[in-house]
Amino acid sequence: MSDNKSVGAQAPVRRIELEEEGTHAPPTVPGAMEYDYTNFYFGAGDDPFALLEPFDDWYSQVEPAGYYLYELPLHTQPGTRVDITDTKTGEIRRGLVNFASYNYLGLSYRPEVKKAIQEAAEIFGGGASGSPILSGTTILHKQFADEMAAFKGKEATLLFPTGYSANVGTIAGLMRSGDLIVADQFAHASIVDGMILSKAKSRFFRHNRADDLDRKLSGFDGKKLVIVEGVYSMDGDVPPLPELIEVCKKHGARLMIDEAHSAFLFGPTGKGVAEDQGVEDEVDIHLGTFSKSLGGQGGYVVGSQQLINYLRGFSRSRFFSCALSPVVVAGLRKALEISQKEPELRTKLWDNVARMQQLLGERGVPIGQSTSHVIPIMVRDDARIFAIGEELMRAGVFINPVRYPAVGKHKSRFRMSISAAHTPEDLLEGATTIAKVLDRYGLCQS
Repeated sequence: MSDNKSVGAQAPVRRIELEEEGTHAPPTVPGAMEYDYTNFYFGAGDDPFALLEPFDDWYSQVEPAGYYLYELPLHTQPGTRVDITDTKTGEIRRGLVNFASYNYLGLSYRPEVKKAIQEAAEIFGGGASGSPILSGTTILHKQFADEMAAFKGKEATLLFPTGYSANVGTIAGLMRSGDLIVADQFAHASIVDGMILSKAKSRFFRHNRADDLDRKLSGFDGKKLVIVEGVYSMDGDVPPLPELIEVCKKHGARLMIDEAHSAFLFGPTGKGVAEDQGVEDEVDIHLGTFSKSLGGQGGYVVGSQQLINYLRGFSRSRFFSCALSPVVVAGLRKALEISQKEPELRTKLWDNVARMQQLLGERGVPIGQSTSHVIPIMVRDDARIFAIGEELMRAGVFINPVRYPAVGKHKSRFRMSISAAHTPEDLLEGATTIAKVLDRYGLCQS
């Protein structure tokens, strides 16, 4: 910690000192790129604004060197081809093959979904204008909650404004100081934040390792909650649920699964990884988002009526937030209906996943151990990933670079998201372009 304090505060300040002395030799961009957000988390002094200037000094150097690749404005729907503003040059780059959006089933821009949104806007206006417990709940919210419970085969559903607030509200709403929460080491930030807010004792077990979960649960006699994900968003792999459930039963722990990236996709009816592995009824809390496979916004938790009744009163992130916009809910209802009526969308998605993995594999592109529609393209070069990302964008591919602290040091990658809407031509063009660019950097395996 102390090293981070000193490094974060001193590096940009040193540049200022050199300039004042008339040297005019600011550090090179590669040197600046050795730092990241974590170097500016702590700082000396009593002023909360003390880190703003050194952070801004650092960011002014690294933004044009690659950080500008984040928050690129889209001019189109999140389809398989997008137009984006290149904020470095000011140009609009058109027709890029899109592997960055979570629109896994291509539902966000379906005509039926847009029509449902338009009709709801005529009746309800733009927003809910109230918290769920006061004036923010419409008949659409009630209907959608019932439909989600029926879809998941559970007694009740609680809707949240975002997937993030669903995790925070559920975890902190249920667990207390003196309890124990054990999560997979690759758990999403919203899970970690929920653990912190709960004030429960927090532990992490080695990724997908039931034996390590067993060790982490041993010797604790109080309330215990284990948290895993359906598909891990940076690696694209899934948990061994039957093994983890056996450990949870051994220690009397409840199990929660966040199926943000897997609900509506996995399993015979699309319920998720828990259904796919045949343990739907052995998971205590099912949680997920609507911003990915259904192409909308919001989060949910489904379970017993008793669980939902309790969380309705203790999930502060829902209790004290404005409810989901009714126009969004209307779109989600239609998207859920389509996903159930058209199972061929899931078939098309998995065909596309298999095809893209084949195309990348034939070209020697390193794709990790993904078994899902989330495919990491492993670069493992924190210094060069932004330069590669810039080349990919200029070559016609929109895909997100990911580096520390979102993943471990020297585990940088591009995260590819495959959609049922991608055409064979999209996949071939994308794989060919990615392979050509990575090969110039010596990253393709022969």
